[in-house]
Amino acid sequence: MERGRKRTRSAADVRAAGRVRPLDRRFYARDTAVVARELLGAVLVSTVGGQRTAGRIVETEAYIGPHDPASHAAERIGRTQRNTSMFAVAGTAYVYRIYGVHWCLNTVTADVDFPAAVLVRALEPLHGIEIMRLRRWPDGAYGPDRQLTNGPGKLAAALAITGALDGHDLRKSPLRILPGERVADARVRTGPRIGITRATDWPLRFCVTDCPWVSR
Repeated sequence: MERGRKRTRSAADVRAAGRVRPLDRRFYARDTAVVARELLGAVLVSTVGGQRTAGRIVETEAYIGPHDPASHAAERIGRTQRNTSMFAVAGTAYVYRIYGVHWCLNTVTADVDFPAAVLVRALEPLHGIEIMRLRRWPDGAYGPDRQLTNGPGKLAAALAITGALDGHDLRKSPLRILPGERVADARVRTGPRIGITRATDWPLRFCVTDCPWVSR
């Protein structure tokens, strides 16, 4: 490698989590939309149950505070047993269940007691794909790999993320987010969030353009 040339971190490097420090609290303790954009390209690593799985984040949504009517902690709702992790320190996992079936992973952002978070909507699988298949399709009737992690409930199932990780510090095992290769602005699409009934036009969904693992 040429002297002075900046080395690009490869997917293999990122998967070697022992050599890469997780994103720190300063990364998350910023404007929520900025965090949502900059999480694209970062790598989510799970060692739940002693089995290593990982994927690159390719889609996120920002929920920007109590003034956001689509947030679980909107002013009309306030603090509840369900959303209490949203009020925690930045870099805390907020994990909740939708439709009584699917778990979803968020990372808390901004300041303590200001409920804001980023939903991780989709991943590009990087490591432990066979384990992901078994978790997603335990009956052995495998679907296409592009369906492994192309949605928040799907990726949670593939990485064994459940409510047991609600309130977890995302700098620590068994669930961490590591820095990855930054996605260029030209490859990022911004648009309305999905599956909500309020503030449906707010441009707070970020995804990698033309990525086959994006949820829609």
